[in-house]
Amino acid sequence: MTGRLDGRVAVITGGGSGIGKASAIRLAGEGARVVVVDVDPDAAGTVAGEVDGLAVVADVTDEDAVRSMYATAHEHYGSVDIAFNNAGISPPQDDSILDTDLDTWRRVQEVNLTSVYLCCRHVLPYMRRQGRGSIINTASFVAVLGAATSQISYTASKGGVLALSRELGVQFAREGIRVNALCPGPVNTPLLRELFATDPERAARRLVHVPMGRFAEATEIAAAVAFLASDDASFVTASTFLVDGGISAAYVTPL
Repeated sequence: MTGRLDGRVAVITGGGSGIGKASAIRLAGEGARVVVVDVDPDAAGTVAGEVDGLAVVADVTDEDAVRSMYATAHEHYGSVDIAFNNAGISPPQDDSILDTDLDTWRRVQEVNLTSVYLCCRHVLPYMRRQGRGSIINTASFVAVLGAATSQISYTASKGGVLALSRELGVQFAREGIRVNALCPGPVNTPLLRELFATDPERAARRLVHVPMGRFAEATEIAAAVAFLASDDASFVTASTFLVDGGISAAYVTPL
């Protein structure tokens, strides 16, 4: 690793598994001190132990919990330099708009979009006082194209994350704060494996559209997170940062 993040403090939500866990390991490997935030105390503690970091248990839809997690990070490490707002859900009940009930719609919006709003709202004051910071919000390739295999609330929530990130990236650029929307393609994570288990035909339809012919590994997305967090991305803000194996550019894919 290059030590690009030596001395910086990163707060990662959804850090107990998948992309969040891989990113915690990658950022720590590049020198960052990592705060692993997850609703699951065992998962948060396990990952924090692996990276010699700090575990924080928080429901990121709860404003008081979000406010407290950043205060804890700052008190423990003295700064908050990187916020990777990654927590999200994709429940099987989120389907076509014709089948998705209002409670499911609202729950997905709360976890996937409102949590990003809360995290940005409460980390920005720390970064503004420091005069620097990198915020990375997990959106998705689905924010830039439509799908017939719909997850209507998930798709809408990720479109919201993309728009929110773009606006904040513009608004705070001259204060030394960069805000980018990370848009992964399908990733081999527990969330996707659950989809395969419950509906393998639906999941297989996703794979056929990826030009590279496979799903991403979480470590590949973590590499993009490390780049966006670092000074290598010093002129990158308000971006739609696609790491999707070409899926959003494909009209047809190779046989």
